[in-house]
Amino acid sequence: MSLAQLEHALQHDLQRLAHGGEPWVRPRVHPAGHVYDVVIVGAGQSGLGAAFALQRERVHNVLVIDENPPGQEGPWVTYARMQTLRTPKQITSIDLGVPTLTFRAWWEAQHGAAGWDALDKIPRGTWMDYLRWYRAALRLPVRNATQLVRIEPDAAPGIHRLHLAMGAPLMARKIILATGIQGGGQWQVPEWITQALPAQRYAHTSGPIDYAALAGKRVGILGGGASAFDNACFALDQGVARAEVFVRRAALPRVNPIRHMEQAGIIPRFAALPDADKYRMMASFFGRNQPPTNDTFQRACAHAGFALHLDAPWLGVEEHNDVVVVRTPQGEHRFDFLAIATGLVTDPRLRPELAALSGRIACWADRYQAPPGQANPVLDAHPYLGPGFELLPRTPDDAAAVHGLFAFNYSALINHGLSAAALSGLKVALPRLARAVADQLFLDDRQAMVEAYLGYDQAEFVGQWPQPTQAVA
Repeated sequence: MSLAQLEHALQHDLQRLAHGGEPWVRPRVHPAGHVYDVVIVGAGQSGLGAAFALQRERVHNVLVIDENPPGQEGPWVTYARMQTLRTPKQITSIDLGVPTLTFRAWWEAQHGAAGWDALDKIPRGTWMDYLRWYRAALRLPVRNATQLVRIEPDAAPGIHRLHLAMGAPLMARKIILATGIQGGGQWQVPEWITQALPAQRYAHTSGPIDYAALAGKRVGILGGGASAFDNACFALDQGVARAEVFVRRAALPRVNPIRHMEQAGIIPRFAALPDADKYRMMASFFGRNQPPTNDTFQRACAHAGFALHLDAPWLGVEEHNDVVVVRTPQGEHRFDFLAIATGLVTDPRLRPELAALSGRIACWADRYQAPPGQANPVLDAHPYLGPGFELLPRTPDDAAAVHGLFAFNYSALINHGLSAAALSGLKVALPRLARAVADQLFLDDRQAMVEAYLGYDQAEFVGQWPQPTQAVA
């Protein structure tokens, strides 16, 4: 089967499923122009999947926006530097149960069944190619080079304005923030690094780093998670002379809790847990960290220029004689550049697009009090979401301003577990999100919907009794 044949089969499958159909949402009229029922911010895998899921709910007045050029959305060809995805190849996600829309179907259309059997893990760039095909095959409404700057409530009830870096604002009844891992906060570089070094001496691994320009140089990497080793391998492949990873722990983590979540039924049912259980499990999740994959670790070790320093927190950094000096309990180390793989901070108050709503969004600290000795400020800063990923108000007075906003990004982790920004969870999360958005649209127009039903009088049955006398031939 070729890709063209697969796309034909996909369209036939969608017809069999009666995909789409006539819209039922009542349109809004606004003097300033068109009002979208839903604007999705982010055209990566979560945003594209959300658009498809809404189509299945017959919600069609939708626009997906992304600040990046076409084909550059998400992390896969920008700052992600692993060779392959860490997710097992057989896990399904944004296909929503349509066999001809799966990555496997797309791969086999090009490489055959034997090619699938030979595939170990999904190459990073190949996954991005699949996402490009997915977007085109489903004809999803995406507008690129469109950067959201600020969200604010419109004077008209139930409508939000999306102010953009360029062009007129958009208006929408619902906004889905499908903004990935960093979408609920910001990447973090420790302040003691930013204050001690000029900006050209360091970068967070989530940003652009021209490792090729550092060929022959020494790079120090702070962090013990999978990203640190991804960057070490990538840097060495680009010709860096030395890539040394520093980990504050005495040993690397060996257990990947995500694998247990995938196998034990936790991912689809995590949202049903009581808050106390969610809090305990996510505190453990953050404490464990995700280990590097075995193949990534072995690739790093195979490089002569690689070194790993355990039990080696950075005590301080400084620039001296055109060299960056890093102090650890084991002594001083000298580098030309530092790559910071220390993760991110999740807090909706850090998001510029939510500045107008700062302090009006409920966080875990507002809704849950951990037992003595168990409070975790990292967890407490996460937004406290409703069952459909909806942001909730801190107080009743904040309800109107927050209504209609959905956090379908990594900040949903405490309420929904691995869901919005993890391939392992999208299969379950996308239908839940789409139903919640559609339910809100329906309930916002509840009175009009009920009155329309009560007044419905279109005749369907046209039979007569007694039957009209038939003329005899």
